[in-house]
Amino acid sequence: MQRFQCALLGLVFVAVQGALAAPAQQQLTFRGTTTLSAAASTAGGGLGPETHRGPEFDAGFERLAKGAISPSRVPASHVPTPADSVLAGYQVGAGFDGLTHLDQRLASGGNQFSLEPPDQALAVGNHYIVEAVNTAIRVRRTDGSTASPTVGLNEFFNLLPAINRTTGKFGPFTSDPKAYFDIDTQRWFVTLLEIDQDPDSGAFQGHSSVQLAVSVTGDPTGAWYLFSIDSTNVTGTPEHAGCPCLGDQPLIGADKYGIYITTNEFPLFQRGFNGAQVYAISKAKLAAGSVGPVVMFSGLPLAEGPAYTLQPAITAQGGLHESANNGTEYFLSALDFNGTLDNRIAVWALTNTRSLDDPTPSVTLQSAVLASQVYGQPPDIQQKPGAAPLGDLIKSGAFGNAGAQPLPLIAANDDRMQQVTWADGKLWSSLNTVVKPANGTVQSGAAYFVVAPAWSGAALGGSVVKQGYVALSDNGLVYPSVGVNKNGKGVMSFTLAGASEYPSVAYVPIDAVKGAGSIKLVALGAAPDDGFSGYPIFGGGRAGRWGDYSAAVADADGTIWFANEYIPGRARTLLANWGTFIGKVAP
Repeated sequence: MQRFQCALLGLVFVAVQGALAAPAQQQLTFRGTTTLSAAASTAGGGLGPETHRGPEFDAGFERLAKGAISPSRVPASHVPTPADSVLAGYQVGAGFDGLTHLDQRLASGGNQFSLEPPDQALAVGNHYIVEAVNTAIRVRRTDGSTASPTVGLNEFFNLLPAINRTTGKFGPFTSDPKAYFDIDTQRWFVTLLEIDQDPDSGAFQGHSSVQLAVSVTGDPTGAWYLFSIDSTNVTGTPEHAGCPCLGDQPLIGADKYGIYITTNEFPLFQRGFNGAQVYAISKAKLAAGSVGPVVMFSGLPLAEGPAYTLQPAITAQGGLHESANNGTEYFLSALDFNGTLDNRIAVWALTNTRSLDDPTPSVTLQSAVLASQVYGQPPDIQQKPGAAPLGDLIKSGAFGNAGAQPLPLIAANDDRMQQVTWADGKLWSSLNTVVKPANGTVQSGAAYFVVAPAWSGAALGGSVVKQGYVALSDNGLVYPSVGVNKNGKGVMSFTLAGASEYPSVAYVPIDAVKGAGSIKLVALGAAPDDGFSGYPIFGGGRAGRWGDYSAAVADADGTIWFANEYIPGRARTLLANWGTFIGKVAP
């Protein structure tokens, strides 16, 4: 084993070298049913004094504040230097506002905490949109009309409220929602991180889980089955180091036969990182509401470090699943172990996925490292000056003697791989990266990758067949997501913010031949980010939490839908003003 310090995560890694660990099996727990259309509204609420939860708990990926100016952590001489992308204009109105912090805070009778960032979840199908953020969920129709009330995710998963504002009791901590619509089974899937808390103090307890909801029919406003995967990992051979543990940021993917959830495992009560975990479950059994075995992989080595953030692929609606090797699910991951720069990404393949329907599945996981363009740790983004009511209140002494409050930066986080789509025989993804545009500034930009897996017998390989950067000289880009339809036509959406624009939503068209096109702004921000996580008096750093991810997905007709964070010109709470925008493009 190799022990080293990883600046990317700010943790000491213990990396397992050698072959992938043998998969283990555990049982999926059935927890009952829930519904969105008839969700109960619990008592309480209001926007008065409260216990503030933030910045949002993000285990070992909580980044360190990087100073007032926040330059890149990599030398300018080593920053990728793509040519500037073109800001081609505006396409305002191609979509509608999604959930806001006000919606989230007042959901479930107000028995919620103030949370940042939203962590965007989006699924589209059957003329419905399921959108979720930290920590609320709502169903819309594709014409923008509302199909369900906004419900706290604790309530949706039949958990105790995050905070009961009548009794002051804490419920389980929840975070990091993801959503997916499966056209094959006509089912909706929602995942969520859960950690038990002491009801009186809110202290974490020694148990965590991945919550999984599966719709009973193709109508997301109807009943949902509820399942739970224990992610505490205190048993097994060998036992996971430092556990009880949590499965941070559950990610969801699917192929013809399976649903795949990946997490990053961290000990709950000590420093450490156990790498990525992969869970594979029969899709047909979940769609029928039955409990089958869960195949779990852990201890995954990758080059000189442990694998982290394996993004499982979803198949573009109406497209062909990968049929090789009796069913194959692909994943992509980044390899910047030291938080500087790297020029490699990894492709992963879980094969024989058809066996997930068997009583004892037999699946194999392997990876291959591919050469890629350079990418690296992005800098935070300086904002265009504007009205900041919360900052003004802090400066006035309303929360104690804090003195002057500089406008928060926007946190760009790190360069882990974002969501992955399997379309037209290729894998499509993107990530945040440091860039150095033509004017010599250092900015946060987006890097995209189109990967063609290849097989030599039973050995996985492949290549990056198209890649590139999207960047601007005077504005930063953060949290890109690539949505692609079955014909290989797609959109990469992101937040755009900086010297000339308040935090806004933008996109570029993308394909495997031309790469990325010109940038179009689709939802203009109305003010700077002015949330509590950007002010040290509330426990935040100099940079307000943003992201940590967005979402983009193709509908059956080929339309690309995307959801990103921005600052709308709508009502806010005292503590935050973030909102989301749901856009659509026919590429």
